[in-house]
Amino acid sequence: MNVLIVIPARWKSTRFPGKPLHPIAGISMLARTADVAKKAGAACGARVVCATDDDRILDHARSIGLEAVMTDPDLASGTDRARAAADLVAPEAEFIVNLQGDAPFTPVSHVSALIGAAGEADVVTPVVPLTWKALDDLRERKKTTPFSGTTCIRGESGRALWFSKTILPAIRSEAGLRAASDLSPVLQHIGLYGYSRSALEAISVLPMSHYEGLEGLEQLRFLENGLSVQAVLVDAPELAISGIDTPEDAALAERLLTTHGDPFRR
Repeated sequence: MNVLIVIPARWKSTRFPGKPLHPIAGISMLARTADVAKKAGAACGARVVCATDDDRILDHARSIGLEAVMTDPDLASGTDRARAAADLVAPEAEFIVNLQGDAPFTPVSHVSALIGAAGEADVVTPVVPLTWKALDDLRERKKTTPFSGTTCIRGESGRALWFSKTILPAIRSEAGLRAASDLSPVLQHIGLYGYSRSALEAISVLPMSHYEGLEGLEQLRFLENGLSVQAVLVDAPELAISGIDTPEDAALAERLLTTHGDPFRR
C-alpha cells in the first residue's frame, strides 16, 4: 500500500507561536516529530512531508532534510492541511497518516500500528488500555480539567463505537474487576489518525456534526456520518505527554527526558 505521513506544522498558535521550531533539549519539535515519522515509515517505504503555512517552518524543514510544502494558512485543521499536502505531493497515496507537528513524543510503535492496520477501516486510530492506577489518575485530573483525556468504546472487532470526554464505560462492579486484572475496561484515545484517501476527502468537506460540537471531538464527525473507525490497541507511551501546547509543556517535556531518556538519541 502506498503510504504518506503528513506532519501539519503551523506557525500561528495563540498560546505558543512558532512552536514547531521550539527546541526541546536542543532539538526542534519539528525535527523530533520528523524522526518519529521517518522511523515508522521506513519499513513500508512511506513518504514523509511537512505541511506548513510559514516560510520559516518551510526553510527549517528543508534544512533538516524533511520534504515540505506550503499550504493555505486559512485551513481550519491539521486534517485539512493533511489533505492539501496529500493532493499536492502524493495524489497516488492510498493511506495518509496525520502526525501533528506538536506531538514529538508520539511512540514510533503507535504510527507503525496505524500503518499496519491500513485498509481495515475508513479511519484508523490508537487506543491505550488503562491500568487501574492510570484510570484513577484520569479521574483525578477530570475533577479540575473535565475535558482532559478522551475515552473510547470499542467493539469486539476493534471498531470504535463512540468517543467521549466522559469516562466510558461506567463500571458497576469495579471491586471485582480490580481483583481480577491489573487492566481496567477503559480505553484512552490517542489523537493520531490514519485515513484512506476517500475518507480523508470526505471528512474535509463534512460540516461539524451535532455531537462533535457538544464534545469538541472531531472523530465523532466520522462516526456520525457513517465512516468506520478502527481503534487499534497500543501500549501506553513511555513519556506521559502527548502534544506540546504551551512553553510550560515544553519545559515539562525536557524534565521528562532527563528522567526517562531521549528517544531521539536512541
